[in-house]
Amino acid sequence: MFKIEEIQNAEKQLKTGADFPQLAKDLAKLGVIRTDVFVINGMTTYFGNDDETVQGPPVYEDLLIEEESSLPNLQEALKIYQNGASDYQTFCRQVSVAGVEKWVVDLIEMTVSYIDMAGKELIVEKITV
Repeated sequence: MFKIEEIQNAEKQLKTGADFPQLAKDLAKLGVIRTDVFVINGMTTYFGNDDETVQGPPVYEDLLIEEESSLPNLQEALKIYQNGASDYQTFCRQVSVAGVEKWVVDLIEMTVSYIDMAGKELIVEKITV
């Protein structure tokens, strides 16, 4: 069973998107199998085996999520973030403008799915560790 404090300690190491693969590895070691990150306020739900869940608190003020998604805007935000050229807060603001409601990290399949307000998967990326 994982604790929110353990997860938060692992997340403190995340500075840019370039650090994300290591975070994914660390969360998996803790027993997390999936996370749902809500762009509106950064609140994350962590899922483990046997219906285990914990929820983190909101991490920033509410953002306005555009109702119409923009794949080019999302792709650009991901490129900048994954190259280490922006921080988490900036990335979240950029994906809100791109219409991303949440992203789902599947630590079994090692994928990240970016989902818009209509529930459509815009991009599914493989996590390379």
